[in-house]
Amino acid sequence: MLLPVDMRDWIPENDLVHFVIGAVEGMELESVRVNERGTGSRQYPPSMMLALLIYSYANGVFSSRRIERATYRDIGVRYLTGDTHPDHDTICAFRRANGRLVKETFEKVLRLARQMGMLRVGTVAVDGTHIRANASKHKSVRYDRAGELEQLLGEDIQKLLEQAEAADARGEPDEQELPHEIGRRERLRERMLEARRELEQRAKEKAHEGGFGGKGDKGSEGGSGDSAQPKGTDQINLTDGDSALMRKSHRDGYEQAYNAQAVVDSEGSQLVLVAEVVRTPSDANQLEPALAAVPESIGTVERALADGGYVNADAMERIGQKVDLYVAITREDNSYRRYDYRPPKRSASKKVTDPRLVAMREKVCSDEGQRIYRKRASSVEPVFGVIKAAMGLRQFLLRGLEKVRIEWELACVAYNVKRMWRLAST
Repeated sequence: MLLPVDMRDWIPENDLVHFVIGAVEGMELESVRVNERGTGSRQYPPSMMLALLIYSYANGVFSSRRIERATYRDIGVRYLTGDTHPDHDTICAFRRANGRLVKETFEKVLRLARQMGMLRVGTVAVDGTHIRANASKHKSVRYDRAGELEQLLGEDIQKLLEQAEAADARGEPDEQELPHEIGRRERLRERMLEARRELEQRAKEKAHEGGFGGKGDKGSEGGSGDSAQPKGTDQINLTDGDSALMRKSHRDGYEQAYNAQAVVDSEGSQLVLVAEVVRTPSDANQLEPALAAVPESIGTVERALADGGYVNADAMERIGQKVDLYVAITREDNSYRRYDYRPPKRSASKKVTDPRLVAMREKVCSDEGQRIYRKRASSVEPVFGVIKAAMGLRQFLLRGLEKVRIEWELACVAYNVKRMWRLAST
């Protein structure tokens, strides 16, 4: 230790950290946001901060505090940061402020994969998975119940004000108990008002056509355009208003979650081509915008595979004019097991009458259709398995749809980089 330590001797030549640093250094970070005031401490290089997030996510470290701790304890992270130690506030602020940078990095990583000969867009698989939100499902309130609570809180506040005036008239000392209770109820009442206003705004947005995730919810109580009103059963979460109650199937329980969408290359690379998050539990209206979001710079989609959750005859008809589409119409169509160990279904599937859906079912159930459709489960399902089980992203840490989208895109960037590193090592 008489000479300075060279940390390159501590990291194997084929370690993931070298691949991450090389990939990020080759990018032009045009959209990065930094402190432009020129005040405060010296800023960390944006390329280093981006590489730190990608490498940490690839290794299942998502919390900014755990990433800060890793800059002291993890040799690979210390090598990446040059033995500097950004604190958790700096890491969290960089992640929140650079959503556009993460989106651009996502596409640049795919371009790099195409240049390296790993990516050949042709057949893709589309699917979604529910990931828990950073909120409790017990903090959800219905539109009608929020109105009832708002009225009840208003009555309680009026009674407390009358008690306070009576106490002042009697000359009793103010122990601050009544003002505290009044303030607490006023804050809660304001939250009920905000919840109702948000649900009313969403009802108006649903009445108009939306983009990715703009459709899929059930209709409002009545009216159209700006006159649309939410149903009494519409719910909103007071902790994270953009999340929603979702469940995987009728056998599973509800959880406060987001619907994370992914388009995955089925030609062998298993790279994520599109990463998006919607707040609607249903996938029925997500297929068309998902395929449209595939970057033109990485290739053209020729064939698309999707499960029964994406059944939408109108959208499928439009997509089928451009793409060779395979969508399972019923649950039985999703299964291609020759020897199924599960017991027979007790109830038959709903009869399909739409001629467009009948034609798609015959297409998928044919021998050639089954051979092609098998690629769906073997491409997109392992991606979700790696991200949720191996990397450990089972719950988002950030709140709000825009911030959650940053987190999901960052996780998919980390997955893609790690997948490319694996492919390059073989």
